[in-house]
Amino acid sequence: MNIIVTGGAGFIGSNFVFHMLKAHPDYRIICLDKLTYAGNLSTLEPVMDNPNFRFVKADICDKEAVDKLFEEEKPDIVVNFAAESHVDRSIENPQVFLETNILGTSVLMDASRKYGVKRYHQVSTDEVYGDLPLDRPDLFFTEQTPIHTSSPYSSSKAGADLLVLAYYRTYGLPVTISRCSNNYGPYHFPEKLIPLMIIRALHDESLPVYGDGLNVRDWLYVEDHCKAIDLIIHEGKVGEVYNVGGHNEMANIDIVKLILKELGKSEDLITYVTDRKGHDRRYAIDPTKIHNELGWLPETKFADGIVKTIKWYLDNEAWWQPIISGEYQNYYEKMYGDK
Repeated sequence: MNIIVTGGAGFIGSNFVFHMLKAHPDYRIICLDKLTYAGNLSTLEPVMDNPNFRFVKADICDKEAVDKLFEEEKPDIVVNFAAESHVDRSIENPQVFLETNILGTSVLMDASRKYGVKRYHQVSTDEVYGDLPLDRPDLFFTEQTPIHTSSPYSSSKAGADLLVLAYYRTYGLPVTISRCSNNYGPYHFPEKLIPLMIIRALHDESLPVYGDGLNVRDWLYVEDHCKAIDLIIHEGKVGEVYNVGGHNEMANIDIVKLILKELGKSEDLITYVTDRKGHDRRYAIDPTKIHNELGWLPETKFADGIVKTIKWYLDNEAWWQPIISGEYQNYYEKMYGDK
């Protein structure tokens, strides 16, 4: 089985690569990644010498490069993690999100049609549903929840989802989509909430919290998410959307305080800053469908997962320190510049 994983040098993509090589040692995993600021080739260092792994630096919007790779590898499955994903960046520069998240998806699906891919899987987000009110804890996102986006990022992901379903209906491309809640765990890029707070707390720097800090997210340990996608691409029903949630709702401020407590740091480090434009109040996913159809349930409780995550960042400063300094962006040139 040949599987192309796009965006495999990013946070969830790299964890998925590790999971698949371990869970399916006879599979060939081909990682295609543009290595934008959030892609970090050093993350994949542990598997670079694996004979069943190949890394290719390319942009999913580059039709010629994508076709060349599909011609060489004849993939059975494509899993598309490649995306611009940071909401704040999308507010500053929407266009790049539309290009990568929508046009790039169409390029991948055109190649999938051309080369007879047996399954194209789109990794999406719960943010396509908009948000839920804080005073209605009984409400959850289901697969039938209408799309109602709040940011250029979530709009670009929703547009891609609609395009994926259109390719299924129009061309019969065998597709599946998963929409996940917030992931956390090893190799999470330091601009995101949990790693940002861990690293700033370690340096006794101020911890910026948007608005009142009461925005609620449903947190999913990245390894549990990878197992869900593994199940969907093998056993999921073509043309279907699957919500993947952690049943771990937490207010942002409570996560920040938990991290400070775990690190033995003072809550005086917390600084409240002007809220993000259009900031969604609450996300919460109902994963009943994937549980009933595929038997998946999240295995990691947040209390355990956050401790594991903090420990990982404490033990792996060699990974995140070059990101803070910007040095990690020279890694590809060091490794492959002369090749």
